[in-house]
Amino acid sequence: MKKETVLYRQYRPQTFTDVLGQEPVVVALESSIKNGRVSHAYLFAGSRGTGKTSIARIFSRALKVSANDTYEIDAASNRGIDDIRELRDGVAVLPFESPYKVYILDEVHMLSKDAWNALLKTLEEPPAHVIFILATTELEKVPETVISRCQVFTFKKPSKAILKDLVESVAKSEKVKLAQGVSELVATLGDGSFRDTLGILQKVIGVSGDKAISIGEVEQITGAPKSSIINECVSAIAEKNVSVALSAIAKAAKEGISMKLFAELVLERLRAILLVRSAPALAKEIETASSEDDWKLVKDLSGKPDAVNSETLLSFIRAAQMIGRTSIDSLPLELAVVEVCKVKN
Repeated sequence: MKKETVLYRQYRPQTFTDVLGQEPVVVALESSIKNGRVSHAYLFAGSRGTGKTSIARIFSRALKVSANDTYEIDAASNRGIDDIRELRDGVAVLPFESPYKVYILDEVHMLSKDAWNALLKTLEEPPAHVIFILATTELEKVPETVISRCQVFTFKKPSKAILKDLVESVAKSEKVKLAQGVSELVATLGDGSFRDTLGILQKVIGVSGDKAISIGEVEQITGAPKSSIINECVSAIAEKNVSVALSAIAKAAKEGISMKLFAELVLERLRAILLVRSAPALAKEIETASSEDDWKLVKDLSGKPDAVNSETLLSFIRAAQMIGRTSIDSLPLELAVVEVCKVKN
């Protein structure tokens, strides 16, 4: 039986050209190599799954550093002073076969205070043949004394458009057919992470009985809110039917659906309605990215000027930002519904 390869590893970028969504970082690193101005220490900061470790490896290879001279250390598991002392002893040894030795320290914010102090001494006076690449998801936990000794690069979350294109590209390579709207939903569920997005795609492919993925399969496998509930809520908002809209939110909450995700999908549908009405040239693009039922709803409501307007979206944007700040996650959405439907006490 053929062993399944993790998609995120299989499709991990191998060169700077393969990297998506981190152009400023790529340009800066390539320029430093081209101009011979390579620093002795870098700090890559950004949320999980944005490509920090992948780019660290690419940078190392671009410097012609072999696998034997590249050391990857998980600081979450090797966070003590003894671990850093061992690293410090290794730093003094010359590379085996490369111009540099590269140390990639992932989750570096997990180091203990004593470990930080020991690492700081090495960062202050590193051997000429050593390059450190520190990676963290929590920059605020990295001591300022360390930050000041590194070139800091901030990794931004990839846009949903980038993730959508990635999903479609990988699905094509895997000979998997995606129904309309699937790549959009998987990209949304990936929440700005390459790793999570491809992890979701792999899960769906693995559970699906064939090589054709429908919206319904993604919803069932991932626990995403059914499109019918989203459309029910959006239709009720457009019709100013507060009771039905609140019932749809309650139904989603009862099913254990993330209110943050529910709000995001409602906003997407409302935005699509507004765009189709205000910019008809975008209609084909939105239709292609939507399921048949979703597109029918968007098209119908876009023809009703009073159904959805910019104030509607602003109310739900504010609601989405407030989710998690109250003890009842659904409350901000419920208040937005009341506001938009103009229900009077």
